[in-house]
Amino acid sequence: MIFHLLGPLAMSDTTGTPVPAVGGPKVRALLARLLLDAGRTVPVERLVDGLYGDEPPAGAQGALQAQVSRLRRALPPGVTVEFSSAGYRLAVGDPATDVDVLRFEALAGEGARAGGDPVRAAGLLREALGLWRGPALADVRDAPFAAAQAARLEALRLDVVEEWATAELAVGGDLTHLVRALEEPVREQPLRERLRGLQMRALGATGRQAEALAVYEEVRAALAEELGADPSPELSAVHLEVLRGGPATRDRSFPPLPAPLTDFVGRERERERLTALLGAARLVTLVGAGGAGKTRLAVEVGAGLPGEVGFVDLGAVGGTGPGSASGEVGEAFAAALGVRGAARLEAALAGRPVLLIVDNCEHVVAETALLVRRLLAACPGLRVLTTSREALGITGESLLPLGALAPEAAEELFVRRAAAVRPGFTGHARVAELCAGLDGLPLAVELAAARLRTLSVEELADGLGARFELLSRGDRTAPERHRTLRAVVEWSWSLLEPGERELAARLSVFRGGATAEAAARVCGADADAPASLVEKSLVEVRDDGRYRMLETIRAYAAERLPEGDPAVAAHHAYYRELAEAADPELRGPAQLEWLARLDAEDANLRAALRRGTPEDGLRLVAALSPYWWLRGLRGRVAAPVAELLDRVEPAAELGEEYALCVLAAGLREGEHVDRARGFLAGRTAPLRQPYTAFLWSTSIGPLEGLRLGDDAWSHALGLVGNAHLSSSEPLFVEALAAFRALGERWGTATALEGLAAHSTDPLPLLAEALTLFESLGVAEDIVDLLHRRAAVHEAAGDPGSASADRARARETARRAGLPG
Repeated sequence: MIFHLLGPLAMSDTTGTPVPAVGGPKVRALLARLLLDAGRTVPVERLVDGLYGDEPPAGAQGALQAQVSRLRRALPPGVTVEFSSAGYRLAVGDPATDVDVLRFEALAGEGARAGGDPVRAAGLLREALGLWRGPALADVRDAPFAAAQAARLEALRLDVVEEWATAELAVGGDLTHLVRALEEPVREQPLRERLRGLQMRALGATGRQAEALAVYEEVRAALAEELGADPSPELSAVHLEVLRGGPATRDRSFPPLPAPLTDFVGRERERERLTALLGAARLVTLVGAGGAGKTRLAVEVGAGLPGEVGFVDLGAVGGTGPGSASGEVGEAFAAALGVRGAARLEAALAGRPVLLIVDNCEHVVAETALLVRRLLAACPGLRVLTTSREALGITGESLLPLGALAPEAAEELFVRRAAAVRPGFTGHARVAELCAGLDGLPLAVELAAARLRTLSVEELADGLGARFELLSRGDRTAPERHRTLRAVVEWSWSLLEPGERELAARLSVFRGGATAEAAARVCGADADAPASLVEKSLVEVRDDGRYRMLETIRAYAAERLPEGDPAVAAHHAYYRELAEAADPELRGPAQLEWLARLDAEDANLRAALRRGTPEDGLRLVAALSPYWWLRGLRGRVAAPVAELLDRVEPAAELGEEYALCVLAAGLREGEHVDRARGFLAGRTAPLRQPYTAFLWSTSIGPLEGLRLGDDAWSHALGLVGNAHLSSSEPLFVEALAAFRALGERWGTATALEGLAAHSTDPLPLLAEALTLFESLGVAEDIVDLLHRRAAVHEAAGDPGSASADRARARETARRAGLPG
């Protein structure tokens, strides 16, 4: 079955016999949308957007299901619409041959890559153009998706017309057919200079020089009248060629660099660094994730350097692995630099102080490396700046990794691009949050800003969980891989080996990065396995040695993690082991070291709460309760802990863990509190977690009969409690000695604070306690102690010091979100 979209929607069998069309307008529009991605799954949200626009009616997904059912009944045998959790997929025999749009795109790409063989290129491109029967998507243009897709296809058709005409001119012979074929495209685009130049050359080749010169005068006059511009140097060169009666001698200078359409924002440090590297090294590679702005930075710096600068874009070169694009890279260099064939590159570049910017190398990195090394060896004056998601791996190559924009630069970029689509926009309180959620990736920020045509900043920030659907509309003239956020990541993903994809999907279980040991344990991989993902810019290595995925890449990888993958359970197990190992260390001399380790894993620990069995979750909460309390993080984890409470059916043996879960959820009364109180009241054994009694008494109230553990920290805590109850200075002294012996800062500070109330000289004791609290970062204790010390200063007749302490307390409370 053959499907036709390049004209009215139609179907025919393999003999060319038409098959009756399906359904009404909505069903036909749905079929057309699925055919554009035939063989690939299209998310439900994207289909709803495509059929109903930015403001779908209530129940749009149900309406979509109904349309799919109608389409299934109307489709011929052998063609089906499949459904999965990821969306709908139209299954046809071979999409690349059975759907005219996909065949057209494939032939166009193959023809462009055959530029070194004009006869073959002309044949391929002629076949591609022969698939058109009229305007693309002609009878489904009312569907919201259709206008943009039709415009894209029409623009590609004009590109193919120009490439075909170029190939026909290179083949030569009788070109009367070419003159006739160019008449309709010229009527559509009379100011498209390359097209008019090809028309002039075709007319000249058929002996119609006067008509060719008239074309030039027509274009020159129209450009002056409508745009106030002169013909381009390329069109002027064709004019000279026609006047001379033959091909113009090509100037040795290269075509101009791509002219940016927008201003350049940020990257001051990277610009300086790249300029310095290009002055010191002959080969520099900008490496970074897709959408980081490598091309834009390379062109920005190259345009500001003296001398000749050439630009080679390898994005359209085929191949996703070594050897698959053999020969095409060299021809792409030659075509971009105006050299007749790759064999002449060395001769064209020899003796010239040239900088070549070679863009988008990652999918042909091996072939590019071989050619660049050859050119550098043969041309002493040559320097090369490449952009890639992976280094070329040549001796002498200097790398400049390009990561996220600085926060202030990302915000400025958003505001500038937003103002272009929403005049008068100057900023919003949530822009910083939005840009941080987009990893500061320039492309993602620009895509988000473009959505302000129809969405608010609040809607954008709230919708980041569905970022790929949210940022699914980009510049329709950009290369396919840069049009949407999903396309950017899909391009990088397509370049990975199967084992690398599996590892990347498993690494998505981590939040906030992972150590090499954690990655190896959780993902079941060798400790060095993530290195290949680092080389391909899917994973970053931070200064502290941690591996981290940008959240955008992590979200994409998570979509590809199979349900039930063992990495999910392994992640929970690893971080529960870490929390349980840290718990006793938080009450000893290594307290600060372990607090820092848990700080680094805070996001992973919170993610682990939602994994594993509910009983495992209780154990994890119990182990983390001291950390959360010391760091003042209970408010941040209250929601996931409350979700855990709703999932668990606690047994008496986990009663203490259940009580700590109730406390971490911030509950003070209700069914969960009553149940936890019953568990604790019924205990006969000592508490397993030394913090349980302290946290319960400070959060809910004293509970008689609780037996503290026999460990030294619990003993010291009991001394402090008894000292407060009896107001006994000797007990405070004993407790202080016990905590000092343990090397535990919080307990030592608490005992010092209690002892200060009995001292005739409390200020040194309070100062030491404050230093200890500050080393731990316990904001609530710091604020309370500063207010207490202020009262001591006032009583001593020192209002200045009292005022300073209160001001410091207010600032500390403000930063921590506490009442001052």
